[in-house]
Amino acid sequence: MPHILIIDAPYYTHISSALVDGAEEVLKEQGASWDYIAVPGVLEVPAAVSMALEGMSRGGKHYDGFITLGCVIRGETTHYDIVAFESARAIMDLTIAECLALGNGIQTVENEAQALARARKEELNKGGHAASAVLDMIKLRDQFIA
Repeated sequence: MPHILIIDAPYYTHISSALVDGAEEVLKEQGASWDYIAVPGVLEVPAAVSMALEGMSRGGKHYDGFITLGCVIRGETTHYDIVAFESARAIMDLTIAECLALGNGIQTVENEAQALARARKEELNKGGHAASAVLDMIKLRDQFIA
């Protein structure tokens, strides 16, 4: 049974809650266990993954994979571009460098309506997709690394 760490950036709590609900439902259906942590924003998500990995290397709690959740909504400034790009880049860098099983459910959208449609379980359920992705990547990693 895989044990997953959900890292959530609940800046938009109503969107984040829907993403987490979708992820937890899939994990439960698949018999996985999980822990949940919240970080201040999407830029802090990669640091939380890195901290969890460091804790694991020091004998802390073991995680078979990670789910990253949050939402970045385009605003009037270039901050959106920085947050969306840098968080995605850092997550991908960690995933490759550390051979992580990770489901990235951070949404980058133009407006709240797009975010809600992607977050809700009844619609696109991107939190659930991130959970499915991490479970699939755990299986794939296990095929390659015994």
